[in-house]
Formats: sequence, structure tokens, C-alpha cells
Amino acid sequence: MRDIFPVLRVLGVMLTFMAWTMALPLAVSWHWQDGVADAYIASFLVTMAAGVLLWRGMQRHRRELQPRHGVMLVSLAWLLLPVFAALPLELAFMEIGRPLSFTHSYFEAVSGLTTTGGTVLNKLDTLPVSVNFWRCFLQWVGGMGILILAVAVLPLLGVGGSQLFKAEAAGPIKDNKLTPRMAQTAKGLWGVYATLSTACALAYWAGGMPPIEAVMHMFTTVSLGGLSSHDASFGYFNSPLLEMTAVVFMLFASCNFALYFTAVRKGRLSVALSDPELRATLSVLVGGGLLAGLLLWSKGLYAPLDALRHGMFHVVSVATTTGFSTQDYLLWPVFLPVFMLLLSGIATSAGSTGGGIKMVRMLILLQQARREIRRLAHPRAVQPVRLGRAVVDTPVIFAVLAFMLVYGATVVVLSMVLMLTDLDPVTAFSAIIASVNCMGPGLGAVGPASSFAVLNDFQVWVCTLAMLMGRLEMLSFMALLTPSFWKN
Repeated sequence: MRDIFPVLRVLGVMLTFMAWTMALPLAVSWHWQDGVADAYIASFLVTMAAGVLLWRGMQRHRRELQPRHGVMLVSLAWLLLPVFAALPLELAFMEIGRPLSFTHSYFEAVSGLTTTGGTVLNKLDTLPVSVNFWRCFLQWVGGMGILILAVAVLPLLGVGGSQLFKAEAAGPIKDNKLTPRMAQTAKGLWGVYATLSTACALAYWAGGMPPIEAVMHMFTTVSLGGLSSHDASFGYFNSPLLEMTAVVFMLFASCNFALYFTAVRKGRLSVALSDPELRATLSVLVGGGLLAGLLLWSKGLYAPLDALRHGMFHVVSVATTTGFSTQDYLLWPVFLPVFMLLLSGIATSAGSTGGGIKMVRMLILLQQARREIRRLAHPRAVQPVRLGRAVVDTPVIFAVLAFMLVYGATVVVLSMVLMLTDLDPVTAFSAIIASVNCMGPGLGAVGPASSFAVLNDFQVWVCTLAMLMGRLEMLSFMALLTPSFWKN
């Protein structure tokens, strides 16, 4: 168990970062005089104290993180950081006379940091401005991962970040370094993230959103999180211009940020456009939006332009795991809500801010299936699995197959657990799919016109577990549960 001490030291550093992030909603609270500033001050002090105690208490355990340390740190961080992120919510709700249970505040914090976007809160329009700001800001912080941010400063603390980056990076191929040092890699990715964020906020402001609303919805657009400061979600603005702006930035955020970084460094846009995963992601999203628009028009639900507007917005929003809504799409033909929910599992790229299985895994699986079919006719042929021009190594294929097995088992088991509590199958299955894919709203009782507040505490905890497992991509979480992981 002494192996965990270096992990606890770095976790202390992350808690100090978490404490400083609370200064932003505190400034918002002071500026708007919304009456809950004390909640952020108290939360800052508690979080900072915990971080400093861990950091200084484990000061003598300064060494390079090994692969197992990376897995432990990622898992512990996503379990414990929401505890402290939930503090401002609990204290603020106490101050406004609407006490929030730990179950609900922890769910909301996990939903924010994992960029899921599900909520157990109602009457969002009446909440203090800083509370909505904090909820949205958590998604922006979690979008690229607070852990990758820490990678940029770990070398300064005497702890290298290479293993941490590999543990946190999304998708099956994690060993490609964009720059010679992990710290430079993390800074480069955050540079792309910050640039896209700035452009999104300015576009929303120019499109008619008030500045504070533009910033909050920027947080939840580029992170593909989907939380909003309004019960009506994006439908509150009722603006085709803002909806199309959101579509553009959701499409950008659904693709691999490393491609943007590499394209900028090399000065060639073709670097990104030639990537097979990017092309597949954009094709599925745009093609799905056009299909939805065509179906809505053919059913006579909307005029042609309105059908295209609503179809494209909701397919891109749900499939990219963002979860914004302007219409109650459960009233649409039943094919579309199910179609969009299933797309949320595959329609984002590895290295993006989205959740789900990731497009690269689906491409590898399709190529593997194609190879096996060809082997039936040509059993002796050498047919490597390729992704573009690159040959995919056998260990990567095995890792993808293992992930898919664990993913399917997780969805089935947790859905059955919810059904054991007498939740109807549609709500149970969609709530788990939405949580594991970090998508937000599901179908049935947890659809876009409702929230997870309809679930009891046990059901909320099951969905919280699903969100954490989805963010950790299952295998890292499962590794902690095996006895061999803890053996020296």
C-alpha cells in the first residue's frame, strides 16, 4: 500500500488546483451580488487545506510515476475531486434555502467533471448566477481532463507526467507524442482548447447571447457537456443562428484535438483532413443530421428548413454526447431518439472532449470484421488491419475487443440493476447508456424534457457509477478491482 503515497502527493496538487478554480465563481458571485459568496470561500479553504496537507504530508515520496500509478491516480482523482467540487453546490443551496443532499450534489459534480450533462436540479433559471456558472465551468475543466492540465506542471514538482498522460488519454492509441515532452504536449492541447473556447464565446456573444451566458454555454459546448443555465436548455434562446453556431463548435470539439495541434505546428490543414477517424466522425454526424431532417420533413412535423435545423442540431448535440436540446425529441418518430442515443456511443473521436466508445474503435472493429470475412475465402492470406495507411498492432485490436466486451457487460449489468428497482426498461437502459457515454439526457422518464431528479437515491448512485466508469473507459476502473494489480 506504500505504493499509493506518490499518488496521494500528486492528488494533493490537483486539489490545490481545484481550490483555485473556485475563485472564478466567487468573483461572479461578488459581481452579481447573488448572496452565496460565502459558499465558495468556505469550499476554497476546505479544498486548499486538504490539498496542502496531502501535498506536504507526502513530500518525501517524490518519484516518477509508473504505469500502475497512472491508473491509480486517474481513478482516485475522478472519484475524489467531485467530492470537493460538490461542496460549493451543497453550501450555496443551503444559503438559498433549498438544501441539496450529498447524493445529488455529488451526482451534479460528477456529471460536470465527466462532461456528462445530466442533472438532478430543477428551476435552473432561478438559481444564483454563480451556481450555474460553477456547474458549467466544471464541464470546461473536465473537458480535456484536469489531469492533463496537471501533466504540464508535474515535472516542475519532481514528478514526470508521461504515465499519467497515457492513463488519462482517451481511446486505444495513446503512445503518439505530439512533442518530445509530455508537459509540452499537455500545454499544446490546452492551447488548442483555449483557442477554440475563446472563439466559441465570442461567436455566441456576437450571435446575441449576453456575455455571461455566452461564457457559460461556451464552457458546455467545447467540452461537449451540455449543461445549461436554463430549464429549457438551448431552446431558451430560440435562435437558429445560435443553434448553427453551436453545431459548428460541437463538430470541431468532436474531433481529435491532437490533429489540430499537429496541423498548426506543421502548417498543413491536410494533416487533419486526411485522418480517417476525423472523416468518419464528420460523415456520421452530418449524414445523421441530414437523415433526421429528411425524416422530420417527410413526416410533416416541420417545414423543410425547420426540419433541417432541428434535425441537424439534435443529432449533432446528442451524437457528440453534448446533450443540448431545443425540442422534446421524444415526441418525434421513435426511430430518431433511439438512433441519436446509439450514435452517442460512436460519433466522437479519440482525443476529443466527447465520451462513448469512440469512432477509432469502431473503425478498428469494422476492419477486423472485414478481415475475418475475407479469411473465410482466403484462409492463408496475410491481411493486416489498417487504419488509413497505418497497420494496427495486434495488442491494440485485442484491447479494443476487451473494451467492447467490458462496455457491453457494463451497460447490461447496470441496466438490469436499475430494472431491479422497478424502473421501466426504456428509462433504465437509456439512463445507463447516456451515463456511460457521458451524454446526459436519455429516453423515457429521463428524457430532454425531464431530469435525473425523478430517480431515487439508489438509482442516482448507479448512474453516478456509470458516469465514472464511462469517463475512466471501464478498463482502468476494472484494473483496480483485480487482486493482481495491488501485488508488487
